[in-house]
Amino acid sequence: MLNRLVTVLIVIPVAIVLIAFSVANRAPAVVSLDPFNPANPALSWAAPMFLWLSAALVTGVLVGGVASWFAQGHHRKAERAYRKEAKTLRSETEELKKQVVSTGNGLPAVRA
Repeated sequence: MLNRLVTVLIVIPVAIVLIAFSVANRAPAVVSLDPFNPANPALSWAAPMFLWLSAALVTGVLVGGVASWFAQGHHRKAERAYRKEAKTLRSETEELKKQVVSTGNGLPAVRA
């Protein structure tokens, strides 16, 4: 149900806008990587404008995602440390519960 709602409310309108954008920007645009001789065919590519803009958008999203992933690395490292600590504390708690149950008086067994 939720999947269908997301499709209807988000994906379909975005698809309509992207199709309209692509149709409106069909004219070829030349991108040249040679600043001194822009007419150099070896370093120039012609493609519809919507392809260049789409490529720039996808590149920006990928670069932003990678930058965010690297920037949040310390949070992931801290999360791993917290999980390890929680696992250790759980095992210690289970050990103490077993000791309390084995003594029967509610106090942990004293190790000599």
